[in-house]
Amino acid sequence: MDLLNTLVDKGLRRELPTREEALAVLATSDDELLDVVAAAGKVRRQWFGRRVKLNYLVNLKSGLCPEDCSYCSQRLGSKAGILKYTWLKPDQASEAAAAGLAGGAKRVCLVASGRGPTDRDVDRVSDTIKAIKDQNEGVEVCACLGLLSDGQAERLREAGADAYNHNLNTSESTYGDITTTHTYADRVDTVQKAHAAGLSACSGLIAGMGESDEDLVDVVYSLRALDPDSVPVNFLIPVEGTPLAKEWNLTPQRCLRILAMVRFVCPDVEVRIAGGREVHLRTMQPLALNLANSIFLGDYLTTEGQAGKADLEMIADAGFEVEGTGQVTLPEHRVTAGGGCGSHAEAGCGSHVDAGCGSHEGGCGPCGSAADEQAPAAAQVPETARTSEARTDLVAVRRRGAGTDLAPNA
Repeated sequence: MDLLNTLVDKGLRRELPTREEALAVLATSDDELLDVVAAAGKVRRQWFGRRVKLNYLVNLKSGLCPEDCSYCSQRLGSKAGILKYTWLKPDQASEAAAAGLAGGAKRVCLVASGRGPTDRDVDRVSDTIKAIKDQNEGVEVCACLGLLSDGQAERLREAGADAYNHNLNTSESTYGDITTTHTYADRVDTVQKAHAAGLSACSGLIAGMGESDEDLVDVVYSLRALDPDSVPVNFLIPVEGTPLAKEWNLTPQRCLRILAMVRFVCPDVEVRIAGGREVHLRTMQPLALNLANSIFLGDYLTTEGQAGKADLEMIADAGFEVEGTGQVTLPEHRVTAGGGCGSHAEAGCGSHVDAGCGSHEGGCGPCGSAADEQAPAAAQVPETARTSEARTDLVAVRRRGAGTDLAPNA
């Protein structure tokens, strides 16, 4: 297929595809799907080999968020029966992180619900970062605390944080449909603050919220312009008690096309399969490792994930290997160009082209986990995508790990 040959060539050169080419990937047929995966897999292997980076979420503060993000079970007015607790102490958070690190995770993502941290909150998280790093040599720590005020990113960096997550989530044109308590520009500002402080930026999207193919391409092009080092791709998990719990738009095939499109547009960054892979990719999860080079291990913020042991078996059975702490995730050209754990080089997955920017879920969601996401009412979903049956049997509220007395899943 000429399209795929062109996209592979561009991906190997880190060249931006045209919008028409990106849209064409999403429009491919099921008969062409394996060809699409194989083509995007060539790009993935060029920059990341067969390594899979494992990340582990620790929910420092769950529920009771004042923001109204319609995808989030921790949102204002949520009736979801999730765990609700205030800040974990540094030793509690460090203990929770240790389980994921023992399971093979290389990065710990510290997440807290809320609009954004107070200066006292930054002190709390700084103490937690120090506790984790003192006990675990080589671990990466990513903070995910919502909208940042001036100087807070610098303080997190000084405390030892390696990265900051703030997801763009959806296209700028539809952002107001999912959140009204903060703006798309607020998110852009926070990612820019993280960049300026020398933190590695992590910013991604949520698929399955009723968006069109054009919206998906818009958000991924905006991410390329934003130039994060890692792009988590979340798949909406409808949680009972949130605004649109009955919204099920995704099939395994559509999820794979989305991941392939992200890889073609952002060839040399860490593409992470985040929340929702178990619910929507299901038995196709191993195939998705040919597209993404990073996943979350175990549970998410408020919902359960696949067993950590099963994650490790899946990676091995698919012929991939877990990335070790001594291995550098990003390609050398991104690392040597400077800026956090990666680069913001003009030629990287972030040449500043044709798009806006974005960020994270206002503190309501994870370093890319879609454990809590919901779809907006104003949906323009392609009819071909609206074919997935509801799999509520695969959605379980987290009752173990952080905030409980039970052992975590890792």
